[in-house]
Amino acid sequence: MASQNTFTVQRTVLRRILTAMHVDNKGIEALLSTMEKSHRHFNSAAFVSQLEKMGLERDQIANVLRRIGMDDITIASVFEMVDMQKISAEAGRVYNVTLDFS
Repeated sequence: MASQNTFTVQRTVLRRILTAMHVDNKGIEALLSTMEKSHRHFNSAAFVSQLEKMGLERDQIANVLRRIGMDDITIASVFEMVDMQKISAEAGRVYNVTLDFS
């Protein structure tokens, strides 16, 4: 039995949703392949990050999440989690800056 924090979507339905969002077949196959490698389970933040990498905007991603059954409060929470992960990743990064004084 799936918990209330689990959202299930069939492969064909997800493909149809992403096709409607104008994601190319290569991107869809890459996402499905990644999901297969993780035993068809995906953390919602990782899922959103993958969709962002595929070029979807936040409003499009929210529509995808709504179509698989997420409510707006949960969607906002997922976006907040993704943003926090990005901030954490940025804080640990070392940047190399070169200034040219010529």
